[in-house]
Amino acid sequence: MSTSVHKPAGALVVMGVSGSGKSTLAEALQKALGWSFQEGDGLHPAANVEKMSAGIPLTDEDRWPWLDKCRDWLAAMHAQGHGAILSCSALKRVYRERLKSPGFTPLFLYLNVPEERLRDRLIHRSGHYMGVGLLRSQLDTLEIPAQDEHALVIDGEMPTEQIVQAVLAKLSAGRQG
Repeated sequence: MSTSVHKPAGALVVMGVSGSGKSTLAEALQKALGWSFQEGDGLHPAANVEKMSAGIPLTDEDRWPWLDKCRDWLAAMHAQGHGAILSCSALKRVYRERLKSPGFTPLFLYLNVPEERLRDRLIHRSGHYMGVGLLRSQLDTLEIPAQDEHALVIDGEMPTEQIVQAVLAKLSAGRQG
């Protein structure tokens, strides 16, 4: 459902482990807000995709150039005055810090989903290089956003439209306060 209310440009990073519903939520938010959307997986260098396709977890060194591309995209959208939505695992606090630019901090939306549900989603997902075999490494790497981070922890099992409405309410409250 689209809304005609004018929203100032901002940025959202829909984050979480593989199978948490990042892309689904990001696409729904893009439809509701009309902001630009970038699938973070599309910014991975080919070498990262090859590693993950082979079931090899990425290291921090693998992730830095990818995170820089993600940050640069967010910064470019911000500089142009465009709202931006990025789907990106952003598993560690240091990764989330890397996604910020001077004077610019996106709102991180962490989709929290129980491991059994994530496994089920990954087993039944097709057309993606990230298999269920890498889930444990992502969960081991994950640092849930702390209270002092600019983040919302969201029950990733809620219906997408309900999450979208909660995010829109948060964005609206942020403009007023």
